Amino acid sequence: MADTWLVMGLGNPGPRYERTRHNVGQMVVDEVAARRGANWKQHRAGARVAETWLRPGAAKLVLAKSNGYMNTSGGPAAALASFFRIAPDHVVVVHDELDIPFDALKLKSGGGHGGHNGIRDIAKALGTPDFARVRVGIGRPPGRQDPADWVLSEFSATERKTLPILVADAADAAELIADEGLLAAQQKVHAPRA
Repeated sequence: MADTWLVMGLGNPGPRYERTRHNVGQMVVDEVAARRGANWKQHRAGARVAETWLRPGAAKLVLAKSNGYMNTSGGPAAALASFFRIAPDHVVVVHDELDIPFDALKLKSGGGHGGHNGIRDIAKALGTPDFARVRVGIGRPPGRQDPADWVLSEFSATERKTLPILVADAADAAELIADEGLLAAQQKVHAPRA
């Protein structure tokens, strides 16, 4: 049987948060699902799940979006990993990142949570921080705006012009991790753009 990967896009539930910076992770897994015509279904783990494959004979992807809020992402992540028998080294979490400029991506595994409550909760629930992360840059707020308000605000009109490209690039990165491994994905994603 091909490898199975859990790809979890972080965000908050409901229309109020749908288009906010904090929900860019969910936008990315929506893109991966849309590419394959995969349908979202409710799962007893407290998440919506879409099951698909990278391509015939390749890795299986379990795409997931928690039904709860960002800071409670760990319970659904751990429950899905257990249900599908997926080890932490086959978990990919896609999330917004304040410390990376808008329209940039960074991939990593392990390390701290950098103040990101979703990552903190998943690391606690999985019992390890050693899972892959697709960190989607949303940049720091301008002036003295509170970062908590910034992440819950919608992308600006200027940002929305390039957001589909950023989301597509992040979806490519998540697929690359499942297909070729983190190191190969990092070499491609972190390479300077021509």
